[in-house]
Amino acid sequence: MANLKEVRIRISSVQSTQQITKAMKMVSAAKLKRATNAIVQLRPYATKLKEILGNLSANLEGSSSPFVQEREPNKVLIVIVSSNRGLAGAFNMNVIKAANNLISDKYSEQYKNGNVSIISIGKKSQDFYEKRGYNIIGNNNEVYTALTFENVTKITESIMAGFKKGEFDKVELVYNRFKNAAMQIITTEQLLPLPKTENVKASKTQVDYILEPTQEEIVKELIPKSIKIQLYKAVLDSHASEHGARMTSMDKATENAGDLLKALKLSYNQARQAAITTELSEIVSGAAALNG
Repeated sequence: MANLKEVRIRISSVQSTQQITKAMKMVSAAKLKRATNAIVQLRPYATKLKEILGNLSANLEGSSSPFVQEREPNKVLIVIVSSNRGLAGAFNMNVIKAANNLISDKYSEQYKNGNVSIISIGKKSQDFYEKRGYNIIGNNNEVYTALTFENVTKITESIMAGFKKGEFDKVELVYNRFKNAAMQIITTEQLLPLPKTENVKASKTQVDYILEPTQEEIVKELIPKSIKIQLYKAVLDSHASEHGARMTSMDKATENAGDLLKALKLSYNQARQAAITTELSEIVSGAAALNG
């Protein structure tokens, strides 16, 4: 049986931890509301932009844009979106595992030849791949300090410039897509070259746009914008997912701390009862010895 002082110290420690996890849950809940509003407002715009681009490009035999030209994927870039902080359950490790599986299953030959590069958005994935000797391009951990379209666009423009120069033949994007506070869906998307739009025939017959200036010029303008929006949406999705995962994780930690407190208080009462019983036994024994 643990002595009373040790149990009291443990109870105090668990109570302090419970207060911290409860406060972190409340902070994440407030941040989650803002992050959710941002991604919910962006999604209709991104969807409509993709739809318009698909309808416009459907009538073109081919495009002169370098961002739609498919090449043999000899050099591959993986863009991994994680977070700067932990205490979010398996949030970061899930996206890292998905990226590792993508490399091992799809780009194992490129990795063996040293032709797999990584751009990490988030300190957790940055540290993970740096420690393992991967070819890391840049440091983008500060993007969460001011999460704006302009700051994310700087990353996208560097990726597009590298693809245009032939530094990468294919760019894949791995991130957590936000569904709700308790569920984040690991998503892998092709960022470059821009994937071909599905159901082109159906969309082509449904929409008739009046175009000014020309269709080709509009498509050339929309393609870079669509790529920038796609990465920005992925970062916003991941940002909302992070706060949802942290809120859920801290809520569970608070519940576990409560269960542990109940067990510790029971242990404390048992130890105190045992101490009182021992003292009473000593008193009774001493009195009997004096009377004898």
